[in-house]
Amino acid sequence: DYRMEILLESFEEHEGPVRGIDFHKTQPLFVSGGDDYKVKVWNYQNRRCLYTLHGHLDYIRTVYFHPNQYPWILSASDDQTVRIWNWQSRTCLLVLTGHNHYVMCAQWHPTEDLILSASLDQTIRVWDISGLRKRNTSIVADEMSIGGGGFGGGSLSFGGAKGMGSGLDSSGAGTSASASAAADPFGNIDAVVKFVLEGHSRGVNWASFHPTMSLVVSGADDREIKVWRMSGSRAWETTTYRGHLNNVSCALFHAKENVIISNSEDKTLRVWDISRNHAPLAFRRDNDRYWILAQHPRLNLLAAGHDNGMFIFKLSRERPAFYYMPNDAVYYFNEGYIRVYAINTGNDRALMPSRGSLSSSGGGGGGSHSSSSGMGGIGGIGGSEHSK
Repeated sequence: DYRMEILLESFEEHEGPVRGIDFHKTQPLFVSGGDDYKVKVWNYQNRRCLYTLHGHLDYIRTVYFHPNQYPWILSASDDQTVRIWNWQSRTCLLVLTGHNHYVMCAQWHPTEDLILSASLDQTIRVWDISGLRKRNTSIVADEMSIGGGGFGGGSLSFGGAKGMGSGLDSSGAGTSASASAAADPFGNIDAVVKFVLEGHSRGVNWASFHPTMSLVVSGADDREIKVWRMSGSRAWETTTYRGHLNNVSCALFHAKENVIISNSEDKTLRVWDISRNHAPLAFRRDNDRYWILAQHPRLNLLAAGHDNGMFIFKLSRERPAFYYMPNDAVYYFNEGYIRVYAINTGNDRALMPSRGSLSSSGGGGGGSHSSSSGMGGIGGIGGSEHSK
């Protein structure tokens, strides 16, 4: 319980480190993946592991439940594959091949039939899985039409047939590969590579989708954070942020504010202002490297994991500080300005900029960014070289 800062439960069936974990949005379930090559599904109310999914051949880096209605789990592994599992039928639906080094993370798109994967082969791949969704949705319709369907009790709600990902490749940053689907001799188009994003000069540790826009952010061992834009059949790099002094472990878009949060093995957490060309705000730890970031699905809360634990933080206050004057005016601070609101007239205007707004870097270093379409900067487990 992060509000009370007490440990509630400990689950200890994995053999070795556990690198990925995710809660289900509506069920009392969470999924975990570790160095024992196993994906485990747990019921935290019953305090037990329900079952184990076998198939990966190396360490598992990340695991995620599908964000919407599908009973699917997405896993990324050092065996160079991404897998989609049906947690109801307990089967592997797809194996996505094409990366030629460890796959450090894989993410679902929040609303579309897309998957994002980042690898130490220096690429980010965007996969189109609309074929898988259509095939499994049709299976549900067929089952229900003959009276055998339904969504309860371990039935094959969304199909349990095993399939192999196409692994179809494309060459060049931002080129579309969906047209290559017809080249699959087996006619399997459950998943195709839509984009291969190339531009990092070293392995990519993390990539994530923007919650509402057609953007991707990535962080890599070249110490850079890159933003990519997708449009139709094209995708291209728009911005590069520089400032970290070691491998970038994680980077994500804030769900409610126009910033990117990143952390690194340089022991800093940085917030980059997308809309303005400011140096990043940086928050530094004395001895601990950062590895992972997470956002609360509803509240303005973030969590950052480091060598010795984690901490929960907010980027800004939800309610601005204010002072009421007898002349029916309210003075308050918001977005770097002291403002006055006239209660009688409803007039709201800025009086002056705050001297300290965005000038303090919280003890971190500087940073820079380069862009072909303007954007600008705050301020896990595994070794720096990703050794076994």
